[in-house]
Amino acid sequence: MADTCCTLVPYFKVHEGRLDDFKRLCAEFEERTRNEPGCLHYAFSFDGNTVHCREGYVDAQALLAHLDNVGPVLQKALKISDVTRVEVHAPAAELEKLREPLAKLNPQFFTVEGGFRR
Repeated sequence: MADTCCTLVPYFKVHEGRLDDFKRLCAEFEERTRNEPGCLHYAFSFDGNTVHCREGYVDAQALLAHLDNVGPVLQKALKISDVTRVEVHAPAAELEKLREPLAKLNPQFFTVEGGFRR
């Protein structure tokens, strides 16, 4: 069985004095994401005002469904932060499904080759 896992790797730089506000939005992101059937893992990590969302999905369709689901919260987050980097990691066939829909995010696409999943 082929591994179709897709990971989205966004980094945010939170505006000065807005970290507590951003952390409240993280709770909203998590609440919206919690019941997505295609989400494998989802969490935020922090280094000062730099925030990373660690997230993985069963395939490209699940990743795109997630972005639709969290769109309103993301718009709030973008008012108090800037996206500094976005990576997408996935097998080639799944990346092809994501290139056009994610183009406006200007991500760096990484092709997953080999490896294993338990």
